[in-house]
Amino acid sequence: MKDLEEWLIVDGYNVIGAHEEWALLPLEEARHQLATLLSEYQATSGRRVFLVFDAHRAPGAGSRYSEQQITIFYTKEHETADQMIERLVKQHRKPGRRIYVATSDYLEQRIVFGQGAYRLSSRELLEEFRRMKGDISSKIKEARGSRPTLGQGLGEEVLKTLENWRRKK
Repeated sequence: MKDLEEWLIVDGYNVIGAHEEWALLPLEEARHQLATLLSEYQATSGRRVFLVFDAHRAPGAGSRYSEQQITIFYTKEHETADQMIERLVKQHRKPGRRIYVATSDYLEQRIVFGQGAYRLSSRELLEEFRRMKGDISSKIKEARGSRPTLGQGLGEEVLKTLENWRRKK
């Protein structure tokens, strides 16, 4: 049986607004921090990540680009992130693909759920980030604790010879 592919589509400004510290930052810095965390999340979760920002905070004709291994969308000038998210879900849902949408907008959650996507609130996503960071920290500590030393596994005579060489005896 083929593995299930998982996608995560994130309403960027909605998640930034739910993070106490990011909400106080300049938008460019908050967007960068969110993209960085989502890149780490993609690497550890295996979910393909798409980040969507409204155009009204970054005016333009709409754009799509990759940054830090995730795909970032800026909507067209008179399009909302919700509209783009709904379109992405509708266009890309298929058997064998599970799509999650991270937003705390209740109406948007209901709409994408009705289209077959799974809902994830912004706070739940932020909690997943905290767990991910904790898991990474635990793995690093575990790896440091079990890392072999240079002399580990060497016989007593070899260690004495190496120590004599180090002391130039």
